[in-house]
Amino acid sequence: MSSEPAPTPSILRRLACWCYEGILLFGVVFIADYLFSTLSQTRHALENRHPQQAFLFLVLGIYFVWFWARGQTLAMKTWHIRVVRRDGGPLTQAQALARYLLSWLWFLPPLALVRLLDLDARFSLLTMFVWVIFWSTLARLHKDRQFPHDVLARTRLISSVQDQAAVRKIM
Repeated sequence: MSSEPAPTPSILRRLACWCYEGILLFGVVFIADYLFSTLSQTRHALENRHPQQAFLFLVLGIYFVWFWARGQTLAMKTWHIRVVRRDGGPLTQAQALARYLLSWLWFLPPLALVRLLDLDARFSLLTMFVWVIFWSTLARLHKDRQFPHDVLARTRLISSVQDQAAVRKIM
């Protein structure tokens, strides 16, 4: 067995996993939101907005911390990606929680800017798009091709496929 570190998945594969994760999360958020609205007897979309957002933040946190502490979410399994500590060991619950909180850096800066400048929907989407492109470009500049939230959380994404030829077939 080689002591060589596992290869880092391509940025394209990581972004494809991210998009697939978003599709899967649609169901998680839909069910959680339905549960919240039913239990709180919310009759209008803007009623209980902040408690609802806090509840969804908590549900997403539980989802990601649970799966990351076990190595992979369903989307990560599909794209043969695993999250580990920098030394290659499995994440603890605390490290998974830190990674979850830091992963919000993908969204919070542009959302804060939109709120601060009171931008309309068109500029809000443009701001978000530009930020996501900027944030993902930072991974290209990192020597190990890691996203900034992984660097800050002291985690890394690795390819979980033993046979790298299978990965090349996928991409």
